[in-house]
Amino acid sequence: MSSPPPLSILSIQSHVVYGHVGNSAAVFPLQRIGCEVWPINTVQFSNHTGYPDWRGRVFDAALIDDLIAGIGARGALARCDGVLSGYVGSPEIGAAILRGVEAVHRQNAASVYCCDPVLGDVDRGVYVRDGVAEFMRERATPAATILTPNHFELGLLAGRPSTSMAQVREALVALHARGPKAILVTSLRLDDTPADTFDTLASEDGALWRLRTPRAPIKVNGAGDVIAALFLAHWLRTRSASEAITLAASSVYGLIDATARAQSRELELVAAQEEFVRPSRLFVAERL
Repeated sequence: MSSPPPLSILSIQSHVVYGHVGNSAAVFPLQRIGCEVWPINTVQFSNHTGYPDWRGRVFDAALIDDLIAGIGARGALARCDGVLSGYVGSPEIGAAILRGVEAVHRQNAASVYCCDPVLGDVDRGVYVRDGVAEFMRERATPAATILTPNHFELGLLAGRPSTSMAQVREALVALHARGPKAILVTSLRLDDTPADTFDTLASEDGALWRLRTPRAPIKVNGAGDVIAALFLAHWLRTRSASEAITLAASSVYGLIDATARAQSRELELVAAQEEFVRPSRLFVAERL
């Protein structure tokens, strides 16, 4: 019997030459687990902006439209199983991404859109340009099949606090009502979360799963980009948020653990690549 064709994912994100964030973090893990990935880069920087300086440029929205039209001319959009987006530099770029999502859906009605709504975090607050948070709330969230906010972004998108599990449930209900079928919440730290752990939640069809992992002694850029990409791929394969969170979060834990042991500022994406295929430690999500 022949194997099914690999998943094809259109990934529209930022790109760095050195290190691993955006497409530089998402593409290789997806390829390593057997996905075809078509990356469109919204920026090309020398390195991520967590460093004191960087070089490069931001691309305009018209380039995204042009590239999608080009792959559409090859007949590729009909084979696209999912669109993944991450950091959006401006509302105009976001609108171009949604036009791409619509173009894919016209060719393949079964395709899904996974939106990683990169807006900020607890330590830094909102760090995107004016209008991007509103775009994520009003346009991207309703268009998404899968939404992958971190804890800070969950509260920002839902417009309500989320410091207790009861409040998190309310925020998730509010976001599901706008459209997303599955929601992954990363880097969750609630009032009762043990200090040496992080929680990841998956919500789908009225059910909630929690996966708790030890807290790593480092903080690195790009881990959120990796888990969003892996969650999308595993969800496409299993159509199960509980299975997708188990596999994706376990892989990312192994990746971060390897990065900490290497004392690296950048994710050890290549050295730890086996974690994407066979996580060295499997954490199983529990239903709440």
